Amino acid sequence: MERIKNKLGFICDMDGVIYHGNKILDGVTEFINWMQENDKKFVFLTNSSERTPHELSMKLERMGLNVSADHFYTSAMATAEFLHSQKPDCTAYVIGEAALTKALYDQGIYMNDVNPDYVVVGETSTYSFEKITKAINLVIKGAKLIGTNPDITGPVENGIYPATGSLIAPIEISTGKKAYFVGKPNPLMLRHGLKKLNCHSQDIAFIGDRMDTDIIAGIESNVDTVLVLSGVTALEDIDKFPYRPGVIASGVGEIVR
Repeated sequence: MERIKNKLGFICDMDGVIYHGNKILDGVTEFINWMQENDKKFVFLTNSSERTPHELSMKLERMGLNVSADHFYTSAMATAEFLHSQKPDCTAYVIGEAALTKALYDQGIYMNDVNPDYVVVGETSTYSFEKITKAINLVIKGAKLIGTNPDITGPVENGIYPATGSLIAPIEISTGKKAYFVGKPNPLMLRHGLKKLNCHSQDIAFIGDRMDTDIIAGIESNVDTVLVLSGVTALEDIDKFPYRPGVIASGVGEIVR
């Protein structure tokens, strides 16, 4: 743990690490205050595409934490940057929240429900049979299928909710086309985080609660990893995977205690 404390910066997941739904987790205030007081570089890297950085900043503010919007990077932003790099001025049919649409607009990608280049799926609470049917037929006609992240579920205060991996599955099954997922464990996300911090991989620790997205992403990006047990992974789950985190902690507060 001393090795982790001496890092120059931190890349942190959010759901299951910082909060569950609207409930802040134990030790988080202590950890964030410690990073700010010790001039640690940090960025919150979230697979969720539901909120903009400003909305995430305001959410933490409601929990009593003062973290500016420039400390956040989302899978919506990574997806928009990826599509722009692949095909500038492309169009997309989107199943997702306003934050995803805004991220795409910011990269010059506009909405198209007739003949889009891409069908993009992210987390949403307005999922519908009509939208799935539209997406299926657009993919059959040639639109490329993109998921903001591969997460099957996400943690909330009273259990779990279906995430992008679950929402995109009917489209994959119906069309026979596999989606390309931009979020973790795709190394693209961590590279964006490192670029944002302007740090070398050896000077950073990546903190997450999922073995299948967070920890594997850190390992494949040559970044020291911390698995916290405050999210979806239990201690007994770790042995189910052929790789291990660098450090295991009950929560982020344990890093600074």
